[in-house]
Amino acid sequence: MSQNQKQLRWFTVGLIAFNMVWGLGNVVNNYAQQGISVVTSWILILALYFIPYALIVGQLGSTFRNSKGGVSSWVENTSTKRLAYYAAWTYWVVHIPYLAQKPQAILIALGWAVQGNGDMVSNMSMTTIALLSLVIFLLFLYLSTKGLTTLKVIGGLAGTAMFVMSILFILLAVGAPAVSKGMEFATPDMGNIKTYIPKFDFSYFTTISMLVFAVGGAEKISPYVNQTRNPAKEFPRGMFLLAGMVGVSAILGSVAMGMLFASNNIPADLMRNGAYSAFQQLGNYYGVGNLLMIIYALTNTIGQISALAFSIDAPLQILLADADPMFVPNWLRKRSAKGTLVNGYLLTGILVSIIILLPILGIGNTDELVKWMTNLNSVVMPMRYLWVFFAYMMLNKAWKNYQSEYKFLKNPKLGFIAGTWCFAFTAFACVLGMVPKLDYATNPKAWWFQLMTNILTPIVLILLGMILPAIARRDKDKTVLPELKEV
Repeated sequence: MSQNQKQLRWFTVGLIAFNMVWGLGNVVNNYAQQGISVVTSWILILALYFIPYALIVGQLGSTFRNSKGGVSSWVENTSTKRLAYYAAWTYWVVHIPYLAQKPQAILIALGWAVQGNGDMVSNMSMTTIALLSLVIFLLFLYLSTKGLTTLKVIGGLAGTAMFVMSILFILLAVGAPAVSKGMEFATPDMGNIKTYIPKFDFSYFTTISMLVFAVGGAEKISPYVNQTRNPAKEFPRGMFLLAGMVGVSAILGSVAMGMLFASNNIPADLMRNGAYSAFQQLGNYYGVGNLLMIIYALTNTIGQISALAFSIDAPLQILLADADPMFVPNWLRKRSAKGTLVNGYLLTGILVSIIILLPILGIGNTDELVKWMTNLNSVVMPMRYLWVFFAYMMLNKAWKNYQSEYKFLKNPKLGFIAGTWCFAFTAFACVLGMVPKLDYATNPKAWWFQLMTNILTPIVLILLGMILPAIARRDKDKTVLPELKEV
């Protein structure tokens, strides 16, 4: 790489990464599960997990700077092609529950933008929500096959606007008491340090997966490692800046949530309506009515639509663009005349539709639906991070074979321990995250439904990935046999 291409400074890398990793939803969802004690959780997760995670990604990105496949390339370089296929499959398949949640998020955001409250979705039956979500998803699945360049550009702008709104939320909330003299904090004892200490019991550990989900995705930063002027010095600085910005946003954002919503009496609809309601309250304190909430709702609508369109296509391209015929059958790699991965889209459509329609069987209301879908994502999505840590462990096992401009730890034994710790912590969070976040005695049927779906969804999605290589092998045998007959 020529010197003039290596112009990114550490603060630019930190800002790019912050925009990729962070959003207001991370604050709202974790506050909804832990209340104000989440402040301590944020400090712990950043120090013990997020900083090593980001620096591990930095070293992998620096070592395999010419790899186009991201995580699956790292796995292939450090282990085998078969494991690389599983890494690519995992990266794609974890987006299935994510895609299933997007249509609901679009409906909720539209309801707030049009009506100024969360009633539109509340008044719908579970069947209506599921069928509407299915229609929205299938529409965007169809549109994605046509290529959505414009939507991706708009989505990029909406993503930046969402990022600005999440920062604005903190500034407005922290400044609100000065503007509105009569403002009382919803959470009592916010000046007492004991208020912020979590109770480290079993139910606390079942909420860790949401924190891991919130700070995950650092592997998206890897292409920028070698674009910095001096990766060994500048990249870690950028990552510490990122951790600092995430820390400040998470802590101040959680404090702001504590000012607006009582930590000892968290509203049941907080995950669904919390962000909109927060902007509505802030708009009233600042005398602008619903303006802030409407801007946020419209921005979020466009952002969710773009995320839906982009997340249908991008992970599929990563899985199938350079798919190895040994593991991926011909029918799945089939492209139309325009280059569309026809059967890839069909498989996506079938799997997402099943998850969209599942709630009809065992979810009672909208708030329960949003909580279940968000928690299911927090169990499934971090599964892809496991491959990052696996690749890093393997990299440290074969330390002498690789050169890197940036090294997180110069001692391979310590590096292997760091990779093992992050791998084990992620797996621990995913497994405990499967436990439903609702009272068993109140609704045993819903509790069992959520537990079974939380366990079975990741198992079924992974098993499906294990079936494909067998089908690919059968395809290969079929093509080889006619050739032998001709001979």
